[in-house]
Amino acid sequence: MVLHNRCCGGGKRSLALYAGAGVAKRHGLGFAGPMMRSVALMICALLAATPAAARESLGMFEQWGAFRDPGVSQNGPRCYAIAQPSARSGQLSGGFASVATWPRQRVRGQVHLRLSRTRSPRAPVTLSVGERRFTLVAGQMDAWASDPRGDASIIAAMRSASSMSVQSSDANGRAFADSYALRGAATAIDAAGLGCARVR
Repeated sequence: MVLHNRCCGGGKRSLALYAGAGVAKRHGLGFAGPMMRSVALMICALLAATPAAARESLGMFEQWGAFRDPGVSQNGPRCYAIAQPSARSGQLSGGFASVATWPRQRVRGQVHLRLSRTRSPRAPVTLSVGERRFTLVAGQMDAWASDPRGDASIIAAMRSASSMSVQSSDANGRAFADSYALRGAATAIDAAGLGCARVR
């Protein structure tokens, strides 16, 4: 799994997003029985496995998780809040939403959406957060706000809404939407921000 950095070096850079499958076993998710296992599976499904020393869980908050990766060389650590879209018909989606910080690259609170389908090159991507609508910049599978001001506006809307949805059309022209519950999102975003707050 790859988490993209929209704005560094004049173009999109890709940074590996790591977390081990054992994280969900060590941290309570706030649910009991089947619901807890379902959320744990969703978080683990969208994170690639890596040695435990390569990442740190900052907490699980409803359907959102917060993590800190130490990073390598000059890139330094990165922290992020992340969640997967709500499951449809019992199937997990390949998409995810994240809010990430790379302190040494002066990137904070960057919103990134991995779409669950490959989008049509001509299809716009729109994020609906509560009553607000945002037009995103997008590649085949990924979408971002156009600038840091857009990131800040989206995060502010996420803090006061109960759900959000990203809409587009796939390569076959079929409309689709990935929906996210936002309970726990604000806490996960704050935890991720604190996780990298002292890094320079």
